[in-house]
Amino acid sequence: MGKETAQKINKPRAIRRLVIWYKRNSAVTSIVDTAASSAATASNVAGNVVSGAGSVVTTASNVASNVAGNVAGNVVSSAESVVNTASSVVSNASSIAKNTLQPLVFDPLKRLQNSDNILDKVEDIQSKRIWIAVDGMGGDYAPGPILEGCLEAIGRFPINIKFVGKIDKVKDAAEKTGIAELLENEINNNRLELIDSGEPIGMNEEATAVRKRKNASINVAMDLVRNNKAEAVYSAGNSGAMMASAIFRIGRLKGIDRPAIGALFPTRDQTRPVLVLDVGANTDCKPSYLHQFALLGNIYAKDVLQVKKPRIGLLNIGEEECKGNDLSLKTFELLSSEKSFDFGGNCEGRDVLSGSFDVVVCDGFTGNILLKFLESVGGVLLDILRSELPRGRRGKVGSAFLRSNLLRIKKRLDHAEHGGALLLGVNGICVIGHGSSKSLSVVSALRLAHSAVNHGVMDNLNQLQKLQVLNS
Repeated sequence: MGKETAQKINKPRAIRRLVIWYKRNSAVTSIVDTAASSAATASNVAGNVVSGAGSVVTTASNVASNVAGNVAGNVVSSAESVVNTASSVVSNASSIAKNTLQPLVFDPLKRLQNSDNILDKVEDIQSKRIWIAVDGMGGDYAPGPILEGCLEAIGRFPINIKFVGKIDKVKDAAEKTGIAELLENEINNNRLELIDSGEPIGMNEEATAVRKRKNASINVAMDLVRNNKAEAVYSAGNSGAMMASAIFRIGRLKGIDRPAIGALFPTRDQTRPVLVLDVGANTDCKPSYLHQFALLGNIYAKDVLQVKKPRIGLLNIGEEECKGNDLSLKTFELLSSEKSFDFGGNCEGRDVLSGSFDVVVCDGFTGNILLKFLESVGGVLLDILRSELPRGRRGKVGSAFLRSNLLRIKKRLDHAEHGGALLLGVNGICVIGHGSSKSLSVVSALRLAHSAVNHGVMDNLNQLQKLQVLNS
């Protein structure tokens, strides 16, 4: 028998073994669950029977002599106690069996599944609720999905929402999506407030349009932060308009020449993402800008990502300090001489997602290309894996086992699933959402905004002006 023939025979065998293996493990889990359910049902039935018996005996005791009734009542009471103890033992046994056997159902693809990110930890709901201003008209699908995400976030995090938009359109969207009643409830509970505004700044409009249209939804939302009526602002609309509105309305931090957009990218370590900035706010940069981005990113990584000593990297075409263009060479010198953070040297493109760095700085032109490229990776990877699965029955079996895992991988790589990015360098917490954001992305972005407020990011960012390098 030739080598090729043996391989052809072994492949179907391997598939069959995998199917049998999964079925066996699935059967174990099913048996454990059924046993637990049956035990609970049995205990309920036993309890009902004993209760009925007690009722009958009690009735009989009223008819018969008091002595006989009391004796019978005591007997039944003892029987009821025995049955309750037995049912409790059965229930505990089933629970122990389930907890013991279920971990044995080992899934070899478990390491590919998405675990809770450090930002996904539920915040303490007992903490003080904060107000967040939301540009309800910004985004491709606004205002319906934006409002839906806000209502969900209110129930999950200690936040209140000032929802800015054209009130008639917001209420119409609530009716169409079936959340009108929930909206009214949250308004009555003083956890959501509708703020009237004009039309949003369109995605195709120039950022400078915010100067002419003072009642645009993003301007009204930004004014709430400026007037201390909200502690953060979120918008999935025109990112350039949001940055312009932030600069004009709440201003830049002292010592910061240009704000930067910081986006979280996934790494091999699911609990430790990397912050990349700038990803689109400044297409042309000076070395001093990138130096300031590193300072901003260092504080963000410490406060929000809870990294004690963030490692900063400069995106470049090589690890050697002599590599790169004029911007890279001069920036390398600045970052190398900075004592307030840990500079790890140049970061090549292949190292961005490796987990070797906690913060990666680059100009906005390069960063935006990197961001858009990453957004496409999840979908492309999923398509490639689908095309590589065998056809026919084997393909269907493989797809059934892998589908949920592949979708998790796609979501893990898709930046749109992470909600939004922080606009760092302005005098307030601003979260920029993806233009195609829907309810899930809105929830993630609002969680990010709450986390930034909760960890006192602005207090530490305001300390940057004391650094001598920013005053020179």
